[in-house]
Amino acid sequence: MRIDLVTLFPEMFSVVRDLGVTGRAHSNQLWSLHTHSPRDYTEDVHRTVDDRPYGGGPGMVMMAEPLTRALSAIRTQRATREQAAQEQATQEQATQEQATREQATREQATQEQATQEQATQEQSTSDRSTREQAPVVLLSPIGKPFDQAQAQRLAQSAGAIFICGRYEGVDQRFIDQHVDEQWSLGDFVLSGGEIAALAMIDAAVRLLPGTLHHGQSSAQDSFQELLSGLLDSPHYTRPENLNGQTVPAVLLSGNHAHIARWRREQSLLVTLANRPDLIDQARARGLLTKADERYLLTLVAP
Repeated sequence: MRIDLVTLFPEMFSVVRDLGVTGRAHSNQLWSLHTHSPRDYTEDVHRTVDDRPYGGGPGMVMMAEPLTRALSAIRTQRATREQAAQEQATQEQATQEQATREQATREQATQEQATQEQATQEQSTSDRSTREQAPVVLLSPIGKPFDQAQAQRLAQSAGAIFICGRYEGVDQRFIDQHVDEQWSLGDFVLSGGEIAALAMIDAAVRLLPGTLHHGQSSAQDSFQELLSGLLDSPHYTRPENLNGQTVPAVLLSGNHAHIARWRREQSLLVTLANRPDLIDQARARGLLTKADERYLLTLVAP
């Protein structure tokens, strides 16, 4: 997954590039980060990236031209990378075909299997090419709310090109011509798109295979399909007794079936108390079992 960012503050993204699980994943080349300042794509001595809004009003508006040049440079870089990847894939396929021919010469009976392997390789090459088409995403208050499902889609894609707006916004002509999607972190306004992009990148990177030490860690997060889109249950660690507050006995029982049921019920309890809309969504999707519904009845019964 490759993430490109058009931002006036590229140094802000050292947080996800260098620290924590996202930093380790970056070091392990599970994903890559590329920042591009629109000031590097200006043509005046002052490196101007904003100007006064037509029609008057407070604040400044980011100009379309530096953003367009930055986007063009990014697309060229990504296309070059895609071409190199395709050439490598072609070479790998040629090597595989040679191996297939040699194998067929030695043992004709394996020809059918080799043909299937070749088809799989060709499909993989096609999939890789498709994944390289990254959308241009503007971080904006009017955008679609970013959620766990969107984080999963981003993690399974070739990445995205994020446009981090500043000031009063971005010239609408750039948006109309170049932006594929607009994403929002929520119903509030930030000083720029950088903080929203940081959160979205973190949410996606932690879902990449190999990012977390335990493969099931992210699958058990709130909003994930494993939890039917509900909130996660409470967690406890040592000491067993903390100033008179003890760990629930079921978690010490060693009975995995009872522990799983307790966690499910706690998930339902926490979700009902804090995000009842998620209960309704899970019910509408048929994700609640009869046992879930019986437990929920005990929570709302007079």
